[in-house]
Amino acid sequence: MITVWQAIPLGIVQGLTEFLPISSSAHLVLMPWLLDWPSPGLAFDVVLHLGTLLAVLVFFRAEWGPLLRGFLRTLRPGGPPDPMGRLAWLLILGTMPAGLAGLLLEEVVARLFEGPLVIGLTLPLTALALVLGERRSSRAALTVAPTATAALAPAAVRDLSHLRARDALLIGLAQAGAILPGLSRSGLTIVAGLLVGLSRPAAARFSFLLSAPVILGAGGLEIVKLLRTDPAALNLTLLSGFLAAGLAGYLTIAVFLGYLRRYSLYPFALYCLTLGLITLGLMAVRAGG
Repeated sequence: MITVWQAIPLGIVQGLTEFLPISSSAHLVLMPWLLDWPSPGLAFDVVLHLGTLLAVLVFFRAEWGPLLRGFLRTLRPGGPPDPMGRLAWLLILGTMPAGLAGLLLEEVVARLFEGPLVIGLTLPLTALALVLGERRSSRAALTVAPTATAALAPAAVRDLSHLRARDALLIGLAQAGAILPGLSRSGLTIVAGLLVGLSRPAAARFSFLLSAPVILGAGGLEIVKLLRTDPAALNLTLLSGFLAAGLAGYLTIAVFLGYLRRYSLYPFALYCLTLGLITLGLMAVRAGG
């Protein structure tokens, strides 16, 4: 079992990497492996994800109420169009693929988490996706001429008010693909948002909102199972990791959304590629030794 002093840095890493497009699952596998720490275990991983869920809930606290009220208004027949209700339905649609993938592939994915090899192979794929998404975003921005009117701009770089059902489904499929360790959930969903024409901040906002129901569903079920089998399992170590992940996640969302208004995804692509190659190189060295 890991200690509190190991749980805190792991929680910080989870909070950073859940929202940066560099794969939290990869870092939670690689960090104990590189530092020769014991495996944190499934319960700890679940608690860290609940910490990042807390970060999303608190950061977007002004949006959850309008989303819920808007959703309820859409259930009334003959009601006027409701933008927040529409967004709520798009989030539900985007959540479905990941929910199905989690139910059908849970055991297979659990086996993939046992070693770093898959991480070394999938991190470069995350890097490739980020490059493709960034190139799409750059081309879309160039299609808006400096003299273009505001009415023309959404055709090239759109906000969430222009998101369509098929766009939300594509982003949801990208989130489902990120069930594999090393494929960044935030990275793939942001890239999918860019591919359907969203601006970087809009794609990131939808990605972060989309993470909440998935983490709540998966993490909530695991916590219920944990409490049923071992009520004493929620100890100081798990609490330390939870709080560290929540605080780091909140700060990361704030900083990253500001970053995306001005800068590209290329540094994160380079990081993923480098870390993947280093992982494969270290595996080769250890195998040869």
